[in-house]
Amino acid sequence: MATSAPLRIAVIGSGIGGLTAAIALQAKGFEVDVYEQASELREIGAAVALGGNGMRVVDALGLGQAVRDAASNLQRIEFHHWNSGDIFYEHPMGDWYDQRFGGPFLGIHRADLHQVLLAGYDGKPQLGRRCVAVHESPDGVEVEFADGTKAQADIVVGADGLRSAVRQHVTGPDEAVFSGMTCFRGLVPVDKVPGGDKFGLTFFLGPGRHLVVYPVRGGELINFVAYVPDAEWTLESWSARCEPAEAVAAFAGWNDTVTTMLGNVEETGRWALYDREPLRQWSTGRVTLLGDAAHPMLPHAGQGSNQAVEDAGALAEYLSTDGMSVADALQRYEHLRKARTRKIQMGSRGNAACFQLPDGPAADERNARLVSLPDNVAWTHGYDIYADIREAQ
Repeated sequence: MATSAPLRIAVIGSGIGGLTAAIALQAKGFEVDVYEQASELREIGAAVALGGNGMRVVDALGLGQAVRDAASNLQRIEFHHWNSGDIFYEHPMGDWYDQRFGGPFLGIHRADLHQVLLAGYDGKPQLGRRCVAVHESPDGVEVEFADGTKAQADIVVGADGLRSAVRQHVTGPDEAVFSGMTCFRGLVPVDKVPGGDKFGLTFFLGPGRHLVVYPVRGGELINFVAYVPDAEWTLESWSARCEPAEAVAAFAGWNDTVTTMLGNVEETGRWALYDREPLRQWSTGRVTLLGDAAHPMLPHAGQGSNQAVEDAGALAEYLSTDGMSVADALQRYEHLRKARTRKIQMGSRGNAACFQLPDGPAADERNARLVSLPDNVAWTHGYDIYADIREAQ
């Protein structure tokens, strides 16, 4: 995009999507300021999974080796019966996955990934800057913060999560959709998890609940996410905590690996799961959305972080296209991303019920269908955002 001076872009939110967008936009020559509502950057959350589709963008930004060094390369996928612990489906990952989908499948502590991204961003997020309003004109955008300060930019990118203030500017008010499900999350030293040293991407499926488990930090820690229906627990907070005994009680009767793992965690997080209905509009003339601000999705496809990273790569490519106006670039970005993220959003909703079937014919049928899993996920994991942009031009 030919301009006399680099455009100034304000990224609202310093999570995975926001920082990746900032790095990608800086690489294209833009001036980028990142604003974060938190007053300090703390080690929050537990872990995320990055697949070949997300790693393709990470590699393009020159951060691939640093991410690999901080992560665990998951060598296989396994599905276990909730009570017996028996494996009813397994498949290699590791080199097989890398060759099939063009990148590794990694488990990484969210804080470790965040540190890599902070190091890759040329600058520091401005902390304690909670966006409360966006004021847009034909000539620029003003961002208003809760502390009374304001910032000026040519473009604003809302990467401020499920309850995005930037989204309200773009689409007006809307309501988060409660899934009726809560999750327990935690990290356990590998030597306190029976068989933990052999874990890859591991699922335990049972009636009305399920767990997803995988190693992080080179196999030193085991990350678990345990999902249970609960219409009463509606608190959505990264910092919410509960007693480990609550998670153990929720999985009473499950196999020893599950109950031992849940009982050996030092600190258990717990929060309710929300998403939103897919948006009809992501962008205005100078403002757009990214990641959870645009398409919050339930975690049952493991794609939330990957889709935010894809968004970041696509946005930087379009905004740097020679001869394209800002408004056209944002519209093309939105058009490219909307159908894919909508499909993954809806698929994530459906997966929970599939993962939580009671023993019987329906579960047996699901288990038999798992033989097609590698082909079924190819559309998601083998996706190349850069090739898609080239084909769309």
